[in-house]
Amino acid sequence: MKVSAFEGDATQWDALVRAWPGWTPFHLYGWRGIQESVLGHECHYLVARDDVGQVAGLLPLVRVKSRLFGDYLVSMPFVNYGGPLGSVEAVRALGGRARELAERAGVGLLELRSRREQDVGLTVSHRKITVVLDLPPVGAEAVWKALPAKVRSQVRRPQKEGMVARFGPDQMEPFYGVFARHMRDLGTPVQSRRLFEAIRSGLGADVWFGCVYAGAKPVAAGCGIRWGTEFEMTWASALQEYNAAAPNMLLYWSFMERCAAEGVTLFNFGRCTPGSGTHRFKSQWGSRDEPLWWYQWSATGKAATPSPDDGAFSWGPRLWRHLPLAVANVLGPRIVRSIP
Repeated sequence: MKVSAFEGDATQWDALVRAWPGWTPFHLYGWRGIQESVLGHECHYLVARDDVGQVAGLLPLVRVKSRLFGDYLVSMPFVNYGGPLGSVEAVRALGGRARELAERAGVGLLELRSRREQDVGLTVSHRKITVVLDLPPVGAEAVWKALPAKVRSQVRRPQKEGMVARFGPDQMEPFYGVFARHMRDLGTPVQSRRLFEAIRSGLGADVWFGCVYAGAKPVAAGCGIRWGTEFEMTWASALQEYNAAAPNMLLYWSFMERCAAEGVTLFNFGRCTPGSGTHRFKSQWGSRDEPLWWYQWSATGKAATPSPDDGAFSWGPRLWRHLPLAVANVLGPRIVRSIP
């Protein structure tokens, strides 16, 4: 197997991606532009070829480097998937080349984020899981009836208060308003509005923005991506002062309802830490856990990419919650772009 830099165009890369089982939207070439142009990171898109020159596998890699948080080589940073695709031999060769690049660059951690077990010759981490819900393929009514009674009751609560959900590309702005506010209140820097504009532009109809409104005010919002018969809720937020009305429950149900209407049979809640409050929220829907296979190598023994939960950064959230929202929205993207 010979591994080299990919030299074709986006159409060629995306055709190769879709040819392999297990591909995700995060493997598509549009993310290269987002990583380079919006976030300012260095990308290495690799292909493995067999002895007759046919592409047998591929791997997108992104280097995320900063003085504060460290130096990382990740496939794919900021999201859950993006690890190598291809034949067993190609995947093994791509894993080997990724390690060579990591050693040569002297990065603190190489991480290949895969959804399934792969032979890449690296240590695996299961520190994160994803949570998925199988949707009956016979429509929204069947999905609703399959939900636990307690969940249905919680969804009805915001409905009784007159809250409604709206979808469409025009919901990106209200989504970002809720998302940015929620992240500040959690003490976490927010990604830039420009990132979501680029995602909306690059993924088109496959990216869904949805908001729940109390009157004219957006109070819960989500952004997710569909591919094939699967949808992932990649980002979701709700305003804390409306927690008693549970608009987040209506938000998730509205996305599920839309999924059912469009033939989606797997609702992916996205990643979380096992045993966390987020994990418990996702589990209440009758969902099931799936381990994430994140493969790593480090010359220094680093076990994970940075997190606000790390003791070294625990001071950050305490301070961040007290920033004016406008200040947090300006500073946040400059910080979070370096936390893969």
